Amino acid sequence: MKEIYDYFKQLTDISEKDWLLFYSKLQHVEFPKKAIILEQGKTEKHLSFIEKGMIRFFKPRLDQDFTFAFAFEKSFVSAYDSFLTQQPSTYNIEAMTDCVLWRITYDDLHAIYENTTVGDRIGRKVAEDIYLKKMKREIALLDDTAKKRYLDLMKEQPKLIQYIPLKYLASYIGIRPQSLSRIRRQIT
Repeated sequence: MKEIYDYFKQLTDISEKDWLLFYSKLQHVEFPKKAIILEQGKTEKHLSFIEKGMIRFFKPRLDQDFTFAFAFEKSFVSAYDSFLTQQPSTYNIEAMTDCVLWRITYDDLHAIYENTTVGDRIGRKVAEDIYLKKMKREIALLDDTAKKRYLDLMKEQPKLIQYIPLKYLASYIGIRPQSLSRIRRQIT
């Protein structure tokens, strides 16, 4: 819980009263490695904070899943588009390791927005952070070579390279595993 409080304190000052209200709405949930946290076709009902673990977002495909995002400890995770619209998700969210999450429901989060002085501000800053990361990734997929995307990934997110299977990394940067193997051989 301290990690969530520290995360909020980085964004803005949060009063003890507001923190206690937010804290009272959190639910502790654990998922084993490979568990599907949210299945395609189901509606996202939670915004979660990862205390422990790694998560991947993917579109299931017959030939090969398409991994398009990862989330790590000390960050928020959600099928955010489904969460905001309360419509079914078009992708899966999977625990890549054993995960410990702290979750708040859609309704409870909106009550926080209504009943605290900083809820809206924190929500906006979290949404802005998600948006900026998403735009940076989309531009890289359009502009950069696969090799550059992999090198940038090594520099910016070494956890990905260290802990995530190559088939997921390849999918994430938009190439086949064989192409990623060639790139890795070229740079070592």
